[in-house]
Amino acid sequence: MEGEGNATLPPPCGASEPPFAWELLGSLDLAGRFLFAILTLMTLIADLVFIEEAIYIYRKIPSSKRSILIWINAAAPVIATTSCIGMWIPRSTMFTDFTAAVFFAIVIHKFLMMMIKECGGQKLFLRRFENGRFKISTGPCCCCCLCLPGVRITRQTLFWLKLGTFQFTFFRPVFMFLSIVLWTNGNYSLSNLSPEGAAIWISCFVAILTIIALWPVGIMFQQVRVLLNCKKIIPKFALYQFVLILNHLQTAIINILAMQRIIPCAPPLSSSARGAYITHQVLIMEMFLITLLSRVVYRRRYDELEPPECACEEDGDSKQTPKIIFNGAVSEDRLPGF
Repeated sequence: MEGEGNATLPPPCGASEPPFAWELLGSLDLAGRFLFAILTLMTLIADLVFIEEAIYIYRKIPSSKRSILIWINAAAPVIATTSCIGMWIPRSTMFTDFTAAVFFAIVIHKFLMMMIKECGGQKLFLRRFENGRFKISTGPCCCCCLCLPGVRITRQTLFWLKLGTFQFTFFRPVFMFLSIVLWTNGNYSLSNLSPEGAAIWISCFVAILTIIALWPVGIMFQQVRVLLNCKKIIPKFALYQFVLILNHLQTAIINILAMQRIIPCAPPLSSSARGAYITHQVLIMEMFLITLLSRVVYRRRYDELEPPECACEEDGDSKQTPKIIFNGAVSEDRLPGF
């Protein structure tokens, strides 16, 4: 009786390791194979659209902005590609997810730099906002702390904003390397979130670093969104936010549901492996759409998007010598007779 009871449970449901690629492909029916083909085709199209967009940026955009825009546009295609690899080879999930996370960490820093570049660079940004203040009561850290005073915009505060995003591009690969080292020794497993395991502690540190990195981007966006409205900064920021939410929050929710076995197993996939399998398939479709939208939003000729409010009008006005009229005579910067 005991043997019959154990036999009713599919063996892969209790397995901790995802299946090999040939095991997964062999278990697919006609509909599953058709879905694999469609998702792979979507990934290839997304990559081709990005390559075409990169060529356009290289030819049409000034050299000071090329690399930044190419990095930002590559976020969705890279995530789609890593998800496609993880879908075909389930045992590569940890490495593909790490690769996508590290790449997007760099994109966060690049997006902050793009907003500064669109203002004309650091010097022109500081000159334009020299009497302004950063609103730091914004998400994800202090969105509820509306009483926080503004921070004066100086070269030093701008440096701290850059450092806030750059630290994530540095520490995210470090934690990825540490996770792989611990995984080879059997101390790191995404399915083991107990306090004794390393995964829960590394995930907590990464979450804190992520929040710290997202805060400067939110602060900068609140400062420049009106000025850069002619540069379509709001749609660009929305696409950036979509990639962030879908790649991090959505993935975390599905993984939690899988670990709690709310997402049931489907042999040869265990609950956790099926959660990752669903995540990859959903991400491919979402990143495909975001890639197409990014092409529409970023495919702009920047020479034509320099209206007066975005140009250096303030600098030109400040260079004019103030004039004072005194008894019908015009004097520059001082009264007559002095």
